[in-house]
Amino acid sequence: MKRGKTMEKRKHQNNTITKLAETALLAALCYVAFTFLQIKIPVPGGDATSIHIGNAFCVLGALLLGGWYGGLAGAIGMTIADVLDPIYIVGAPKTFVLKLCIGLIVGLVAHRIGKINESTDKKYVFRWSVLASVAGLGFNVIADPLVGYFYKQYILGQPQQMAEVLAKWSTATTFVNAVVSTILVAVLYNALRPVLLKSGMLQIVRKAEEVKI
Repeated sequence: MKRGKTMEKRKHQNNTITKLAETALLAALCYVAFTFLQIKIPVPGGDATSIHIGNAFCVLGALLLGGWYGGLAGAIGMTIADVLDPIYIVGAPKTFVLKLCIGLIVGLVAHRIGKINESTDKKYVFRWSVLASVAGLGFNVIADPLVGYFYKQYILGQPQQMAEVLAKWSTATTFVNAVVSTILVAVLYNALRPVLLKSGMLQIVRKAEEVKI
């Protein structure tokens, strides 16, 4: 009995370590995707907005690992990218919160509502993975420019007119990012899932309570 509990505890610890390692990998992918695969668009006042695919790996992480781990991957990776960029560094706290929220929303829709980790139906999984991506990235399309507007104006003291201009540009680029990222995630996740299931790195969960957002 005691031996069984010890083995179960060790298995749980190994699973946590594996998830943390995978979270670190996805955080690195978020960083690389944003830092090296972005198209930066300067806006008046020395600020900028970007077209990038960094959010795609945040969503991918939430689909593969759950909302908390995926959200943390996106939050950590994208925040580090902001901190190392002289233009975006002032927005790093906002980035951390928003990326974490993306992951949590995707995890909620995909795992708690859609329960994709309990299904072997490819069409069902595809449908819910797209719905979860749209929910998380749709939230970001609204929240990023809106939170950014108030953050720039009331936290950083940016003039209202400049904050409005940036919010408008941010809305446009965030929408483009969301569309591109949704398509990319749909392709990547549904291509990777069968491979990961076959290798044992991803498992079909039978009990709903074992899937964490």
